[in-house]
Amino acid sequence: MLRSPLLTLGCCALLLSGCASQNPYDNQPPSSNKTATYGGLGALAGAAAGALINHDDRGKGALIGAAVGGAAGAGYGYYADKQEAELRRSMQGTGVEVQREGDTIQLIMPGNITFATDSAEIASSFYNPLNNLASSFRQYNQNSIEIVGHTDSTGSHAYNMSLSQRRAQSVASYLTAQGVEPARVSTRGMGPDQPVASNATPDGRAQNRRVEVTLRPLPGVQ
Repeated sequence: MLRSPLLTLGCCALLLSGCASQNPYDNQPPSSNKTATYGGLGALAGAAAGALINHDDRGKGALIGAAVGGAAGAGYGYYADKQEAELRRSMQGTGVEVQREGDTIQLIMPGNITFATDSAEIASSFYNPLNNLASSFRQYNQNSIEIVGHTDSTGSHAYNMSLSQRRAQSVASYLTAQGVEPARVSTRGMGPDQPVASNATPDGRAQNRRVEVTLRPLPGVQ
């Protein structure tokens, strides 16, 4: 017995409204709610199209169409939600911090896992997080990848600028060697110019010695 497409569409709508109300990103600014709004509209449109296309099982066709339509309708916000969740999972326990603001995702990699003192050679403890990042960046390929190196204020400014650039380039070179598209990747060395803590204490200097990776939507991606 075939289920009514209208009944299936109604179920999809109820499911979508429930998902929207339980969105884990509801505590973000109101602008982020467009993911649920447009995703819901896209899902309903997709459900209708799926029901029409799948003549053998209209209910199944509607559900498949809802999933595809929801992803397309939500756009980059939905995409970034999925990528953020995957990054948080893969970075758990590595010491890498994942931050999110709007469509921008940033990964903070502390100096204690990235490079030895006064070195731009990747530390052994850094390979596992980088491998996980490379896997994620290959799967989610709709954003640019900016890699920025930072140092503390110990030593000359010119030397720290050079060291931070070499560290950023080491990370970029490793990621591209793992199959990440080079065209998506850019590097900068900020030296000691953007501290996040006081350079007067060992703990503060350790926080300032870091690598940051920032993900933004590629031009034309919405």
